[in-house]
Amino acid sequence: MTATFSIDRRRILGASLMTLAAAGLTMPRAANALSSFAPLKQVDAGVLNVAYAEAGPADGPPVILLHGWPYDIYAFVDVAPLLAAKGYRVLIPNLRGYGSTRFLSDATFRNGQPAALAVDVIDFMDALKIRKATLAGFDWGARTADIVAALWPQRCKALVAVSGYLIGNQEAGKMPLPPKAELEWWYQYYFATERGRAGYEKYRREFSKLIWQLASPKWNFDDATFDRSAASFDNPDHVAIVIHNYRWRLSLAQLESRYDDLEKRLAAAPVITVPANTIEGDANGAPHPDPSAYASKFSGRYSHRLIGGGIGHNLPQEAPQAFADAILEVDRY
Repeated sequence: MTATFSIDRRRILGASLMTLAAAGLTMPRAANALSSFAPLKQVDAGVLNVAYAEAGPADGPPVILLHGWPYDIYAFVDVAPLLAAKGYRVLIPNLRGYGSTRFLSDATFRNGQPAALAVDVIDFMDALKIRKATLAGFDWGARTADIVAALWPQRCKALVAVSGYLIGNQEAGKMPLPPKAELEWWYQYYFATERGRAGYEKYRREFSKLIWQLASPKWNFDDATFDRSAASFDNPDHVAIVIHNYRWRLSLAQLESRYDDLEKRLAAAPVITVPANTIEGDANGAPHPDPSAYASKFSGRYSHRLIGGGIGHNLPQEAPQAFADAILEVDRY
């Protein structure tokens, strides 16, 4: 089932203002100021001390929202009040390498491979004593949510994934793509070089703003919106995690044996059995698969929607109502 929705961005601010109090968010005094989260919480979870935003009633059904690169928890700042107003407990962790999330030990390898990020989510749920949650995300966050849903379906009530099934493996990463498709991954090859690592270290904000512009060519975000998220990239582990993630995809990075069994299971491209909604923006400028390529990877109740109106890669921040609606719908499946 495919539907197309157009987003009236002007009504988003009004909806957010009505529900900020219920969500545990704050709005600065200036009428045109950006909405923000209440002070973040911190919890030790696995190898990390995780910084996370929380909104909604503590006893509500949990929803975990997962951001991607180069974004942060503010991708969901207008989604959270919409869900909190419906009674959900909304949890938005900063991934390893972002914001005030920190490794508990200096000796821990700064691993950015997808399986490690998925284990972080399980550890986060364990730390908060959450048995089962609805997971939703985009970019790295969608891939992470996909992995949790595939490998730990007992922990995932339902799934919302922008751009669908994003589980990959190193063997698949060795296969060449047509030249046009390879061009879309230019930054991955840049990061494979020492020049690329040094360039991202020096210009991480400029680089990230360029990715925002390329991935969402019709999103007219302002400097304040970008700067709010870019502060998360000052994390001391950010560059190491990002570079490792993209080098891992090309089999150019060190591995940790603790994830080998998980990687073997993921290499088989496991089917996702939990109820799922996949969504896509009609102006996504980032590499993404066609929905027909992954529909068969979802064996439970499933739907896909194309969100119209010039919506790019950062779908929850560009179209928060559509993202929230996808979560509310799948949670009723």
